[in-house]
Amino acid sequence: MGVAIRTAGDGDRELVVRLLDEAFQDDPVSGWVFPGDEYRRTTHHRLMAAFTDVVLAEGRVDLTEDGSACALWMSVPADEPGHGEEQPDDDGFARMRQAVDPDNERVELIGRLTADIHPSGRAHEYLWMIGVAPGRQGEGLGTALIGSVLDRCDQEGLAAYLEASSERSARLYRRLGFEVSGEPLALPDGPRMWPMWREPRTTG
Repeated sequence: MGVAIRTAGDGDRELVVRLLDEAFQDDPVSGWVFPGDEYRRTTHHRLMAAFTDVVLAEGRVDLTEDGSACALWMSVPADEPGHGEEQPDDDGFARMRQAVDPDNERVELIGRLTADIHPSGRAHEYLWMIGVAPGRQGEGLGTALIGSVLDRCDQEGLAAYLEASSERSARLYRRLGFEVSGEPLALPDGPRMWPMWREPRTTG
């Protein structure tokens, strides 16, 4: 049985933020940005809200019809760096830190470090984040969300890119055709992230 997927709108913002907050509470990178369970429970959702707002405005959020999983995508043209990277006179990473958690430099640092490794020069679809409700993980919802976009990438000859935040997720993405691209990003005193690139598959 297929998974019904729709494009989220502004009215879905709170649902998407809650989904991402719950899905990433135990994620290694979220734990590095917001160390300590109580701190993460009370603050993490602000960063998820900031990410959601950027993608609702500039990209696309795919949502399962039952609201149990979502994927945040950005279409990156060949001549743009993508990744929400700021213009020289518009320091978006610093502004996000001020809005989310001003005393936490890691909110700003995670944006800068991942932007530094984001590939440029080729148009691609960027999977910024994907979140599945904790009680629904392992049902194939994430694969369905990603697969619907990858099918379009294959039809249009578009590449896709993401950063895996754990070795487990990197293994899952490999099954979908992603390959590790370059050295893993080692966060200062923290976990590693794996930049992964997927070439479009030829059809027929």
